[in-house]
Amino acid sequence: MTSKTSSVPYTSLPSHPDSYPQNVIVLSYYHRPPNHILRRCLLFTTAILLLSAAAYLLYPSDPAIQLSRIKLNHIRVNSSPELTLDVSFSLTIKVENRDFFSLDYDSLVVSVGYRGRELGFVNSKGGKIRARRSSYVDARLDLNGLEVIKDVFYLIQDLARGVIIFDTDTQVKGDLGLLLFKIPINVSHFFLILISSSCCFSK
Repeated sequence: MTSKTSSVPYTSLPSHPDSYPQNVIVLSYYHRPPNHILRRCLLFTTAILLLSAAAYLLYPSDPAIQLSRIKLNHIRVNSSPELTLDVSFSLTIKVENRDFFSLDYDSLVVSVGYRGRELGFVNSKGGKIRARRSSYVDARLDLNGLEVIKDVFYLIQDLARGVIIFDTDTQVKGDLGLLLFKIPINVSHFFLILISSSCCFSK
């Protein structure tokens, strides 16, 4: 028998380890960003934050108006020669300046109504409110000879219960002073008032 020698497709390992094939991986060196770029980013972020804070603090906001006190001095129903109403109020209005600059208001107008119909108004003189401060304005409103024919049923009903529902609309006109600039304002607030009344009738 003749034996056939098969050829092996493998190469033998080299006798010296130094001759092994080697794979080399090359890593790129990490470069840190220069310091001046970091400083620019930090300065830009700081500037944005400062501008946002300045805009928030300097942006003008409307003054807060609150009816601090209203006192019904008297109410009188006149039945002759026709049905009319005499009412007297004492009002105290609180005007709060929430800005970081002064408020110069030219006038403060308070109108009083009953069931959606204006009875009358009072106009007080102007004044000045310093930054982040409040001011109280007193006013007296006398309404005489008001015709209440349309509302007589509701008025008698309210008088019988001892509570009269009035509504007031308070309006402030003036200027906000920011450095050398004047910013005009015109603010209006609406309130509903429940007043316990003691009235007297006259003929």
